[in-house]
Amino acid sequence: MEPQLLHEVADSVATVVIAHPAKRNAMTAAMWRALPELLDALADDPGVRALVLTGEGSTFCAGADISTLRDSPAEAQGLAGLAEEALAAFPKPTLAAVRGHCVGGGAQLAAACDLRFAEDGALFGVTPAKLGIVYPASATRRLVSLVGPATTKYLLYSGELIGTDRALRSGLVDEVLPEGELGKRVSEFTRILASRSQLTQAAAKEFADGRADRDAHWAELARGNADTAEGVAAFLERRPPHFTWTPSG
Repeated sequence: MEPQLLHEVADSVATVVIAHPAKRNAMTAAMWRALPELLDALADDPGVRALVLTGEGSTFCAGADISTLRDSPAEAQGLAGLAEEALAAFPKPTLAAVRGHCVGGGAQLAAACDLRFAEDGALFGVTPAKLGIVYPASATRRLVSLVGPATTKYLLYSGELIGTDRALRSGLVDEVLPEGELGKRVSEFTRILASRSQLTQAAAKEFADGRADRDAHWAELARGNADTAEGVAAFLERRPPHFTWTPSG
């Protein structure tokens, strides 16, 4: 199989699959370049209400394809940074579904997602110290926001891998599932996400990510919004709500 990003949309959930099994789903330069464009297209799709990022087979992503670092490490790192920022800016909920190794650029992508669910036995590592690379400032700050300064320093100073127990304790992952149950849980949870108000989710994403210049924007949208009326009516009538607000609406 040629290295590529696969994707599909089903039941309002987009799934993007990192597919480079010959190198444990390592990201090539072409794959880094393709990810922002793919995310833009999925963000503009009104049928997409959540996104899952995962890897082909039994591993998530072993990072950047090291052969791409030989000629121009700065360019490769720049491409990874652009892909990371595009994923972090995706306007709908994102979830990384992690099996096996989630290392280097793979961990960078997982950290850029809103949530991370992992199969028991997965391994996480941030490994630039093994290559003499300076980890990007934005990626370092994002890691600090997830796991705190101490664990960030442990990961970046050592390049050592940690298992799901420590990843869960530190906040790097949100749920750990037994072997064979990750796919089912991700499907269940993304169905929940797709059923909720996108207005609530979009505002919460900006607030949680630290944006502080849109409080008035969201307050104005919230006043008299149809989603609020629908949510209250559905609760009182004991029925599932049908929310209609969209990020472009």
